[in-house]
Amino acid sequence: MNRRPSAPPLSGPRYNEFISSPKVRVIDENGENLGVMLTAEAIEQAAEVGLDLVEVSPNADPPVAKFLDVGKYKYEAQKKANLARKTQKTQEIKEIKMRPNIDDHDYDTKMKKVFAFIEEGDKVKVTLRFRGRELAHGQLGMQLLQRVQENVAEIAKVEQHPRMEGRQMLMVLAPK
Repeated sequence: MNRRPSAPPLSGPRYNEFISSPKVRVIDENGENLGVMLTAEAIEQAAEVGLDLVEVSPNADPPVAKFLDVGKYKYEAQKKANLARKTQKTQEIKEIKMRPNIDDHDYDTKMKKVFAFIEEGDKVKVTLRFRGRELAHGQLGMQLLQRVQENVAEIAKVEQHPRMEGRQMLMVLAPK
């Protein structure tokens, strides 16, 4: 294509006259290895085919350059990066709140949610709220959190062990 911009590319691969090494390993538009040649000679050959000489592996010795349309190459690289960003899973922290004197059925219901969150790949923050005189019985809360820890031992690990923070006790679980 032989476009001659005035400044070197700020991002993306170097191409044509911006390739700094004197020799490059050249791969043509069909993927065939043409061997090591002078950069100027490779640029001329690329121009004859109507393409740019694009540096695809600058850290190799000698650098690897390919006959490509630089605009199309940058566009496809950007599309691939956008797709990767779109499909990545961000790990969220979900919170489950309990009380130290929770009934068995309520505990089972909360545990189902804990399992569901961990299966989805999220971290779970288990918060135990103490009210009134319950605060004097911190060991009950610790026993409850240890029970939670034992129930999820196969699928989750404790990222933050139980600790008191004011009137509540916290523990963070993360998927294994």
